[in-house]
Amino acid sequence: MKKVLIPLIILGLIAFAIFKWGVGINNEIIEKEGLALAQWANVESSYQRRADLIPNLVSTVKGYADHEKETLEAVIKARAEATKPTINLDESALTPENMAKFQQAQQGLSGALSRLLVSVERYPELKADQSFLELQSQLEGTENRINVERNRFNELAGAYNIFIQKFPTNLVAGFINKQGLGLFKSAPGSENAPEVDFN
Repeated sequence: MKKVLIPLIILGLIAFAIFKWGVGINNEIIEKEGLALAQWANVESSYQRRADLIPNLVSTVKGYADHEKETLEAVIKARAEATKPTINLDESALTPENMAKFQQAQQGLSGALSRLLVSVERYPELKADQSFLELQSQLEGTENRINVERNRFNELAGAYNIFIQKFPTNLVAGFINKQGLGLFKSAPGSENAPEVDFN
């Protein structure tokens, strides 16, 4: 009886140790993923703040710059496009493909806003308008916040991706079907310095 009981106890202890290890790894995966997803919510919140500022900015500019109708319409259209792609707070939705689509829509809005702010240079009375200056300042602050939140998301998502790919964690991650999260990447062409022309 003892000869059978001792190996069973040893096997039971080994199985329990493996189970406990697996539960610990699972919990760590869930925690790292949760931190990255919470940070994603901060990224979306920052982008939403930018989208919320745009109608006021467009209204203020419209009052001064009727000739910029095409530019204003482009901003409104880009805002609509940028708010279309949403990514659910779900790791399966934060794929590199979905992240690229989301980022492309946001870059379209950034480009339209840049063109609008450049066109405003032709209107000195608008540049002196207190409402416009305040909106421009808020927009600049929001752009900085977006950059900070995106960088923080990349840090957390990158740490999560590395963690679930390391051995033996990858065994547990594969067993519970956890995939890596997509990351923000620089816009195509951003590695080239912009041309500055003072003529």
